[in-house]
Amino acid sequence: MIPLQKVKDIISKHDDLEKELSSGKIDPKLFAKKSKEYSSLGNIILTAKKYLNYENEKRDLEQILSDKNNGTEMIEMAKKDLSEMESKQIKFENELKIFLLPKDEDDDKNAIVEIRAGTGGLEASLFCADLFKMYEKVCSKKRWQVEIINISKSEAGGYKEVIFLVNGNDIYSYLKYESGVHRVQRIPKTETQGRVHTSAATVAVLPEAEEVDIQIKDTDLRIDVFRAGGPGGQSVNTTDSAVRITHIPTGVVVSQQDEKSQHKNKAKALKILRSRVYEAEKRRRDLERSSNRRNQIGSGDRSERIRTYNFPQGRVTDHRINLTLHKLEEFLSGEIHEEMNEQLRLKEQNLKLENL
Repeated sequence: MIPLQKVKDIISKHDDLEKELSSGKIDPKLFAKKSKEYSSLGNIILTAKKYLNYENEKRDLEQILSDKNNGTEMIEMAKKDLSEMESKQIKFENELKIFLLPKDEDDDKNAIVEIRAGTGGLEASLFCADLFKMYEKVCSKKRWQVEIINISKSEAGGYKEVIFLVNGNDIYSYLKYESGVHRVQRIPKTETQGRVHTSAATVAVLPEAEEVDIQIKDTDLRIDVFRAGGPGGQSVNTTDSAVRITHIPTGVVVSQQDEKSQHKNKAKALKILRSRVYEAEKRRRDLERSSNRRNQIGSGDRSERIRTYNFPQGRVTDHRINLTLHKLEEFLSGEIHEEMNEQLRLKEQNLKLENL
């Protein structure tokens, strides 16, 4: 049974936000955040009100049942209505329980995704490119915008590293489950004896941190500029356009050289740096609340092997939920990615419900 006060608080919060947003006096910096909160509460407000009215309606029906002056037909109708109400009340309670589960404060944020080739040489870099194409297709299907921040190409058309920003609604809540080590098993084109090789890529999904989320002082930054070089750098290496920024308190370092403009490289580097520092602080807080960490499927642990893509058998397996889909090509094309993600969300939801 959910305490009625918690349900009343939901309704009260929704009403307060409605008044605040319509007043025109809200701080512009907080408008987007408050609007999202209001929208989120709007999804559950009708359920909350029905849940709250249940006791009154139940009392009315019980009075009809206890009144001996009422006819048989009225009593039967009241019994039927009461039975239907009790079933709906269980449904409302489950919906409210899920809504009241501890939420990741970053779920509604955009995300910065970093994919890096791991063990496996050129084959790992090709797999890195495959993962990037998969995420591009997933984002396209969901009408999310992808903004490339940095790409480092390898030989044979693969990528050593890809960093990109995804813009849209509730991005991090979906993509956070992708953080970890992705393993691929397939026969490389250069393999003459048909042997299956195993290689890996690491995916890190960071919530995009805004200036209101984390304050980084200029005095905490060391900024070095240098000439860009290497693949993609030849056209810009006549000036000191590349930027390396070090966050002195944490030791986080970000280099950026994709743009011809030093100013643009600095802006991109700061975007990544802010999110990495924010994520490090988030992980520190999660470790302090270790019980909360155990309830998370999308823990963001980059060293955890989370998924295997087996090409010879045409299957993809997520090791966190022991789910195997025998539709590898459809998964890589983004067609059934939602199926895997939904199971991951349900698993985390159930873990939280058990500990609620």
